[in-house]
Amino acid sequence: MSQATLTRRQKNALGALLRIGLNLPLVLMIMLPLIYTFMMSGMPADELYSRLIPTRMDFVSYSHVFTKTAIPRQIINSFIVAGSVTILQMITCSMAAFAFSFLQFRGRNVVFICILATMMVPWEATIIANYLTVSRWGWLDTYRAMILPYACSAMGIFLMRQNYLTFAKELHEAAKLDGCSNWRFLATIVIPLARPALGALGAYVFLQQWNQYLWPLLVTNSDKVRTVQIGISQLYDIDSEQIGLMMAGVVVVLVPSLSIFVFMQKQLINGLMAGAVKG
Repeated sequence: MSQATLTRRQKNALGALLRIGLNLPLVLMIMLPLIYTFMMSGMPADELYSRLIPTRMDFVSYSHVFTKTAIPRQIINSFIVAGSVTILQMITCSMAAFAFSFLQFRGRNVVFICILATMMVPWEATIIANYLTVSRWGWLDTYRAMILPYACSAMGIFLMRQNYLTFAKELHEAAKLDGCSNWRFLATIVIPLARPALGALGAYVFLQQWNQYLWPLLVTNSDKVRTVQIGISQLYDIDSEQIGLMMAGVVVVLVPSLSIFVFMQKQLINGLMAGAVKG
């Protein structure tokens, strides 16, 4: 083995160790609150205000979360709302992005700019109007009030359009010459090629909807349709035993978010970068 090869391997190993050394403090800073939350969830009630690290772990709070609270039902509600919004946005944003990428119609660029302009409007500026609308339609305390206002998004349209622009226009023209309709072209050619971007959009939307708090709080009144983020806030109490119960609920609620982020991290990054460079 040549000296140059050994030197190159040593440099690569040194670079890897340097990256680990630089990232390790950041990882510890991110993980410390999660670790502390987990320890508090299993800490006996008599140690919550007297110790930082528990002498023993008692996981009875986790059983109470699933037996004495509405958290299980609210977790199901969160999955229904987040899953429905994710599916709807993947469908609507894909179709809108297809129109802005492959179809030629008058005012296409103007309409697309107007859609992008809505991203600059703070969501808080429209919350009252949206609430009055769903209230007038009789949708309060229903899944529809939490799902349909988020059925499409400007960010999703922009993300999918940028991905579609990387496809060769000749592909669409050849499909049209073969008698392929726009719907069939979208379903059989574009969507399979855009799976990384769709996966990234789905993961982003699901995490966003899973962590929604203010809008579900406004439009729901009962645990029958309330989401789990509201349920966690309802567990808060000055009683020490209730704090352990709340921390256990937080850990339970974090599991789906962390699982999606961990297992779909590579696809999320690849999907967001897929349309960054055209060609």
